[in-house]
Amino acid sequence: QVQLVESGGGLVQAGGSLRLSCAASGSIFSINAMGWYRQAPGKQRELVATITIGGSTNYADSVKGRFTISRDNAKNTVYLQMNSLKPEDTAVYYCNANIYRGSGLRREYWGQGTQVTVSS
Repeated sequence: QVQLVESGGGLVQAGGSLRLSCAASGSIFSINAMGWYRQAPGKQRELVATITIGGSTNYADSVKGRFTISRDNAKNTVYLQMNSLKPEDTAVYYCNANIYRGSGLRREYWGQGTQVTVSS
C-alpha cells in the first residue's frame, strides 16, 4: 500500500504565506514526478506545480514567481512554499506522485487534499 499525506493548509490573510508538505509512505521503489494540484469550488482541478526526480520544475502561470515547489527524495516528500497569497488561491490542494513499486507496478497516487483559504 502507498499513502500520500498532506499537511500545512489553513487560513491566511492576503499577502501571507503557507507551506504545504506531502509525504509518501508504504511500499515504494522510486518516485518519478511529484506535484500539486488544486480545486476551487465549482471549478475543475488544475495543475499548480510539478517537479521531476531530477529537480526540474513547472508552474501554472497564475503562481509563477509566488509559489516554489521542492522535494526531498530521501524523505519521499514534496513541498509547496506559497508566498504573496491571493484570495483566488483559495482551494483544496492535492498532492500527486508517480510511484514505482517494483515488478512493473507504476501508477499515479493522490493525497486526501488540504484546504487553503485566503481572506481578503
